[in-house]
Amino acid sequence: MVEFRIDRRSGVATYLQIVQQTRRALRLGLLEPGDKLPTAREVVEATAINPNTVLKAYRELEREGLVEARRGLGTFVRKSLGSAPADSPLSGELVEWAARAREAGLEKDDVAALFSAVLEEQFAPSAATEGDPA
Repeated sequence: MVEFRIDRRSGVATYLQIVQQTRRALRLGLLEPGDKLPTAREVVEATAINPNTVLKAYRELEREGLVEARRGLGTFVRKSLGSAPADSPLSGELVEWAARAREAGLEKDDVAALFSAVLEEQFAPSAATEGDPA
């Protein structure tokens, strides 16, 4: 089961943090079709947020077709995203890279910006069509 972590200083709306964390768990294979999401009450107890915020996040996920609410039973995953398992060897390489970045004095936002820039470069349409890995 997924455990939501809310960062009140992030500037990202709380319900969006739940949506993003659910999508990430789906992409990494931590949640799979048929899995049950925590109840709104469980999320509220774990995070001290308003139950309506949890319900708003779950409604957004349902609107996207990722989960479905079953009356009296809970909210269940309908489909997965991507194919990047959390136990991939690439995950270990990223952990090592992040540790080196931290040791080099980079802050979390610096690492995120650097990683995003590299992703944009590597997955740009021109790089994909030219077959250029750099």
